[in-house]
Amino acid sequence: MKRTSKIILAIFLIIQTILYVWVGTQKSYLHIDEAYSFGLANYDKIDIQNNEDFFDTWHTKQYYEDYLSIQEDEVFDFKPVYENQKNDVHPPLYYLLLKLAMNFTKGHFSQWSGIVLNIIIYAFITIFMYFILKELLKTEKNKEIKAMLLAFMCSIILASLSNVVYIRMYALATLNILITTFLHIKLLQSEKINPKLFVAIGLSALAGSLTHYYYYFYLGILYLLFLIKYRKEKKKNWAIAYTFTMLIAGIVSLLIFRHAITHMFFGYRGQGVISKLENIPEMLKGMLAQIYNLNYYGFNNLLPMIVILILGLAFYLKIFKKDNLKISKESKQILKIIVIPTIFFFIITSLASPWNVLRYIVPVCGLIFVLVMYVLYQLFQATFGENLSNIAILLVFCFTLVAPIVLNMEPELLYTDKKEIVQDLSGELNLPTIYLYNPAKGNFIDDILLFSKIDESYITKEIENTVENIQEVLEDKDITKGMILFISEGQENESVIEKVKSSLHFSNSELMKKLNSCEVYYIN
Repeated sequence: MKRTSKIILAIFLIIQTILYVWVGTQKSYLHIDEAYSFGLANYDKIDIQNNEDFFDTWHTKQYYEDYLSIQEDEVFDFKPVYENQKNDVHPPLYYLLLKLAMNFTKGHFSQWSGIVLNIIIYAFITIFMYFILKELLKTEKNKEIKAMLLAFMCSIILASLSNVVYIRMYALATLNILITTFLHIKLLQSEKINPKLFVAIGLSALAGSLTHYYYYFYLGILYLLFLIKYRKEKKKNWAIAYTFTMLIAGIVSLLIFRHAITHMFFGYRGQGVISKLENIPEMLKGMLAQIYNLNYYGFNNLLPMIVILILGLAFYLKIFKKDNLKISKESKQILKIIVIPTIFFFIITSLASPWNVLRYIVPVCGLIFVLVMYVLYQLFQATFGENLSNIAILLVFCFTLVAPIVLNMEPELLYTDKKEIVQDLSGELNLPTIYLYNPAKGNFIDDILLFSKIDESYITKEIENTVENIQEVLEDKDITKGMILFISEGQENESVIEKVKSSLHFSNSELMKKLNSCEVYYIN
């Protein structure tokens, strides 16, 4: 890699990092699974609600912040990383990295430990995407700058921004897939068996398997493609070496985390995947929802326009018999080992995932983006030539870049709409708080961030009993400025509020915010 190329790539990495930090400053709340990420990485159990003293006791904000942060005596305690994942549904590698990142903010909670970890991961994502594109564009003029520009563009689409600020294992899963893809491109280009390359492939497979089980969907198809290739080419030794590499990686993975078998085949999440694959209407619904997510987050809502453009150019070339596509044989082989696993991963995760949300397809959103742009660029070149195609693709990039601004779009799960309530409850409305909590209608972890900001709070176990005895619960609390009341879904809120107001001789109530599974009221 030339010095100039390194400098340009470094500039792109600095720009994307600045953008990621700015987007991170806009994140105002935690998704329930993000809260679980912090808890699973450091707490002595999966859910804080399992504590014997959780219900019907007044707690300070430190009680809840302890779930989200590492304390001084927990720095070298890695047992929760393993034990919590054993009892949950994911492998442990991401949580180990998050635990290490949380050490830099020990003693208090900061979402930046997770966001900065993802920012670092995304620097490597951009680098490996550049490596992949450089191989794909090997016969192009100015291949390095084109590869860098497209890799950078891929890293600032909404899907990538969402992946950076979503504090889960999906950024790491994205990196796993890109490293695996790049190493297989190198394997494709190898003329003789390279033990170091096979070791690298084995290590990447190991890391991927210890990050997210969906990685197997991508790796499995890649493995089959290479077995078919070696069989056609009668390279028995290559097939044996390759299979042995995967087998060793699988054995080591199970030695490290044997509970993966239980999770995938006998756990509730694995059973959920199997049951969904048996429900055709749900599968079709999931596919349509993920195509929408791909368009919105993967192409900043411009995919229909790009598809129409691709079809129009392809139709023009066919009608006028312009056979000007100049894709080399090597590029076609590289495309094959990227396109087939990517499409399979997208389809199977769309069909099988428990929820129709971006996170499940985001590990391949970047690959889909660059593949579509590659096809579009090749069609531009075949139709208009090198110079005009460069201008045309730059215009498409510019449209993609400005679309979120023009259309007022934002990355997923920034929760900018919750910024005000976080500020209020950690500021002037930091008052004694009671949560009339119904576990059947929600999950407390969904809103634990707010309780880590509130000085004093009380979570009920027996809702009716608490409402009747609200005066007794608040007996020693200063409620001269009022109180805050959380009410889970499924209750008669107005009736409950009137009882509370009557008991405490308050006259006013104000709905502050409707959250995912509860409503928050200021009563005074």
